[in-house]
Amino acid sequence: MRNVTVVPFSEKEELVLATDNSGGIGLKEGDFVKVPYDVVGYYSLRVAIMECLAAGATPISVVIHNFSGDESWGALVKGVKQGLEEVSMLKIPITGSSESNFSLMQSAVGMIVVGKREVKKRVRPIFDQVNLAVIGMPLVGNEVVTMGERVAPLSLFKELSSMEGVTVWPVGSKGILLEVKQMFPEVEICEIVAELDVAKSAGPSTCFIIAYDHSVEDEVKKCAGYFYHEIHPA
Repeated sequence: MRNVTVVPFSEKEELVLATDNSGGIGLKEGDFVKVPYDVVGYYSLRVAIMECLAAGATPISVVIHNFSGDESWGALVKGVKQGLEEVSMLKIPITGSSESNFSLMQSAVGMIVVGKREVKKRVRPIFDQVNLAVIGMPLVGNEVVTMGERVAPLSLFKELSSMEGVTVWPVGSKGILLEVKQMFPEVEICEIVAELDVAKSAGPSTCFIIAYDHSVEDEVKKCAGYFYHEIHPA
């Protein structure tokens, strides 16, 4: 899984570090997207914890880097706890620091999720042996708030990531097509047939790709509901 750092911890376990940053999103005058800081905290946590879970790790700690002022700390933590509650992990400790010496013109937040996983060989899905789909829609900026009902729930991501025969892959700012190419680097993929914009940024991973065995198709579709969007390489 990309966008994580794996650190050997013991003979049987290794640490997985996943991170996310946001800038110009908050309540400062210079921010491009005006939202409360609990929303900023929630979506920053969302990206990092999805990366951690997708790497097969169990989150054990959250670290917040806050450059938005001391007054935003409580709301950021509130948003993080909202995300942790959605994946039934409220007991995970939260730590971090705020820049209090200087006031920035725009909001900025960094988020790290630390996880651990068993040391074992991990096999990527084989392109011609799986079905592909996108769960949720690629949304960015104010769309994340105004079209929130189309954002794939964290709880759904966790449920699908733990399902046998399913591989999950969060979509980032470069869009669905690029992520599919990274998911299957051994195959030349130029285009994708989909009802979604496959080049659009998914902002705070408002959608994710799943590769799943044919045998679990009915279960996947039932679980995902209206968030499910099938895709096919052209």
